Amino acid sequence: MFKPWVPFEWIVAIRFLRQGRLQTVFIVVGVAIGVGVIVFMSALMAGLQGNFIARVLSGQAHIQLLPPKEVTRTLHKVEPGEVDASIVQPPLQRLKSMDQWQSLLTMVRDMPEVAVASPVVGGSALAVRGSASRAISLTGVEPEGYFQIVKLPEKMVRGAPRLTGQDMLIGTDLANDLGVDVGDKLRVANAAGEATSLTISGVFDLGNKGANQRITFVTLRTAQSLLGLLGGVTSIEVTVRDVYAAERMAQRIQAETGVQADSWIKTGAQFFAAVSAQSTANTAIRFFVGLSVAFGIASVLVVSVVQNSREIGIMRAMGISRGQVLRVFLLQGGLLGWGGAVLGCVVGALGLVLWQHLALNADGTALFPLVLDPVLFVVALGLATLTGLIAAYAPALRAARLDPVEAIHG
Repeated sequence: MFKPWVPFEWIVAIRFLRQGRLQTVFIVVGVAIGVGVIVFMSALMAGLQGNFIARVLSGQAHIQLLPPKEVTRTLHKVEPGEVDASIVQPPLQRLKSMDQWQSLLTMVRDMPEVAVASPVVGGSALAVRGSASRAISLTGVEPEGYFQIVKLPEKMVRGAPRLTGQDMLIGTDLANDLGVDVGDKLRVANAAGEATSLTISGVFDLGNKGANQRITFVTLRTAQSLLGLLGGVTSIEVTVRDVYAAERMAQRIQAETGVQADSWIKTGAQFFAAVSAQSTANTAIRFFVGLSVAFGIASVLVVSVVQNSREIGIMRAMGISRGQVLRVFLLQGGLLGWGGAVLGCVVGALGLVLWQHLALNADGTALFPLVLDPVLFVVALGLATLTGLIAAYAPALRAARLDPVEAIHG
């Protein structure tokens, strides 16, 4: 028995759902499958994208600030009718320091959207070990800040990510090419032939053969001395709190300071396009699954209106308003959507747990981390309930417009 305080619309809506138990069960299961697919696919795609972006951005900054490129222009003003025979050649882009980089660094660090900003000195050098030599990319950093941008301690294979004035970190492939390991010394020379001897304190693996062959890390002061940029830096590496806002932040910094600002979205345009296409495909899948759920609920309620038309006519003849009839069927749609969503969230969560236990790497670890975000389940419940209400509107309107006399006489 229903309690006296239960609204009339709820009593009738639940009664109609009980009358068509088989239909109710089928549509709830259908909604559950649809919601389960949406939850599973959303969490899977979010985890996949997060894994891709984490792998790509763990080895680089979100934004790189560089000094403006040098340009040339003719000093001769061409008069009207005069043939311009001058030849303007682009200048060599020599290694140079950023102007007033300390104040620029302070300004960028004060931006609330910026997480970390660190100065870097980068240039080419030659690593020599006995008769073997390799061209390398020398990167001078301040470890405290830079290691928050590039998670180098997590990529160490041997040794420690220690950088003092005489220390050096190299990649695994460079170590193999030169036949060196932790504790060995390398002679590093610049283009002018000036050289210094550095001790290898650690060997890292960036997951890329080319990077492991070229990239090396030293302290900022060591790189400044070797590359002839005392007191200068060649770039400022920046990470932002929202990785997808990197291009907008880069444009803002460039407009305010005049320096060249390249975001990962700009430099990795193809990768970003692939991530965007993946998001679009996921959205399309969710839309069509939701559409099929809506049509399923609508079809069941249309049948319910036909089956219960006589009862609707009797209720209307007894004084029940059209608004109450409308709310009865809207409630049915909402309950079908909500009930299916609850079951679907459970199905989706179980699917995600099974995925994490079955989809494993060769070493037995999870393929990539998945996070069961409570917000995803709340949104799924809300959208499924809303979809049920929207899908129920047309059948509910039809039921509310039934003529009592015609409905009773069938």
